[in-house]
Amino acid sequence: MKIVDVRATTVTVPLQAPLRHSNGAHWGRFVRTIVEVEADNGLVGLGEMGGGGQSAEDAVRGLRDYLVGHDPARTETLRFMLANPTASLYNNRTQLLAAIEFACLDLQGKHLGVPVHELLGGKVRDHVAFASYLFFRYPAADGSGEVRTPEQLVAHARELKEAHGFTVHKLKGGVFPPDYELDCYRALAEAFPGDSLRHDPNGAWSPEEAVRFAAGIEGLRNDYLEDPTWGMNGLRRVRERTGIPIATNTVVVNFEQLAANVRDPAVDVVLLDTTFWGGIRPCLKAAGVCETFQLGVAVHSSGELGIQLATMLHLGAVVPNLSFAADAHYHHLTGDVIAGGPFRYHDGGIDVPDGPGLGVELDRDKLAEYAELYRELGGYPYDRDPGRPGWYPLLPNSDWADPATAGPVDLEGR
Repeated sequence: MKIVDVRATTVTVPLQAPLRHSNGAHWGRFVRTIVEVEADNGLVGLGEMGGGGQSAEDAVRGLRDYLVGHDPARTETLRFMLANPTASLYNNRTQLLAAIEFACLDLQGKHLGVPVHELLGGKVRDHVAFASYLFFRYPAADGSGEVRTPEQLVAHARELKEAHGFTVHKLKGGVFPPDYELDCYRALAEAFPGDSLRHDPNGAWSPEEAVRFAAGIEGLRNDYLEDPTWGMNGLRRVRERTGIPIATNTVVVNFEQLAANVRDPAVDVVLLDTTFWGGIRPCLKAAGVCETFQLGVAVHSSGELGIQLATMLHLGAVVPNLSFAADAHYHHLTGDVIAGGPFRYHDGGIDVPDGPGLGVELDRDKLAEYAELYRELGGYPYDRDPGRPGWYPLLPNSDWADPATAGPVDLEGR
């Protein structure tokens, strides 16, 4: 089996409401690039990456000369061919490699008639648990969906728990003053006393503020505190001053950083992202290192549609030491590009696909619909807040949003 072509299509898929985070916001939609790798036997493997537009599509098409004639089963060769560590100093292709790796694994599975998890050693679980992944949200165009107050947050979490069965709740913070987010977090703990909690301010706090927040949640049923401050040394300082496990998806995203954390621990839990790490296989290798050194492992979410969610499910299926529920933005979406509609949650998680390859196929009509929507709306600045014109984040942040108001939101801005 040889690769004969590679294609890329940018899509944008609406969210229920705009999601706020420490760096800005998701402006009511996700922008993703769908990658198709075609083989000489007529099979097509699917990949996905964040962002899009002409530059992203050109970057994918620019790999055509590397890929045509290549055997998609030779994924280790692919790693050095596309993202050699020395070459990546000048041309970082990690996320491109991930999208191509997804598609090549999909091709292998389809060619052999087996799911990707069989290619990775076989699944140890049939069902992957997920956290509710709660965001502070601007209201949608019709005024619905706002999450700003503790009461709104608890109500939203309750709706998700009733609909999907979540027993783990993760709050994406770094938006409002830490003391206000502490009140919100405690409200969740009071509303769901038997459930586990985690908080992620996206590195926006100073180490001192992070230590103070950690002291305020001691005694709650905490999974971990994720990226409470920026940088490995900052996280190390926080870790030394709290008994709550510290997690990251920002400063341990490659093997060199993982080695540094093993030598001088700064985090207890590594969130593995199939895009950030360059594919499913690097995440599996990293999970093995974490198993050896008794570090916790979770699956990170970077704003996925169904193709990348499938990669997260196959990863979650084969990692024995997956010690925490996975993250997913997925339940905030209003649609998807995969045939049969979005994956369905039940009992707080999603079943691992057992079809050939990744177990998903494109819905060509939906792909065309969301590609047209991207052409209509374009992209948006992820690091800007539509309700705070002219604002940009400091590090550590000291210019918090006002919890008393959501502010006007222009989602058509560029």
